Amino acid sequence: MSNGFLGYPASFMLDVVVCALLVVVPLLAFNIYVVRWGRNYQLHKRLQLLLAAVLLLAVGLFEIDMQWQGGVNAILAKRSRPLNPEELASFRSLLFVHLFFAISTVLLWAVTVTLAWRRFPTPVQPGSHSRLHKILGWLSALDITGTAVTGLLVYYYGFMVP
Repeated sequence: MSNGFLGYPASFMLDVVVCALLVVVPLLAFNIYVVRWGRNYQLHKRLQLLLAAVLLLAVGLFEIDMQWQGGVNAILAKRSRPLNPEELASFRSLLFVHLFFAISTVLLWAVTVTLAWRRFPTPVQPGSHSRLHKILGWLSALDITGTAVTGLLVYYYGFMVP
């Protein structure tokens, strides 16, 4: 079991996902700007599909890697100092919150992208689905932000804190 590239006792794919989390929220904010103020619906669609595909691939590879590494407990076992029982309980609680956000993000994005794909014309322009899409989009953006924040906290407390 090798370490990742960020210099902490985490897996390679865990480091990849952490880097992706640092990029996804600013890219999503830019994409909201593109559609809200730039009214560039086609670019918004392309960026959103690219972002969804990259995240789906990264998370899929991450999940495979987690199984290959033996799960989070095996990765935590690589720490120079094991977490004490209280720290481990706090870590697991934080991980649970992160998983809630991560799973709900996947579901929300799947619904948002699928409905947009089916209900918006090509080329993309506002229509009867716009109101629901805006609501789903903002919920998805808040959800992925929660995923990113809690994911970074999981990484920090699980692998960076001595």
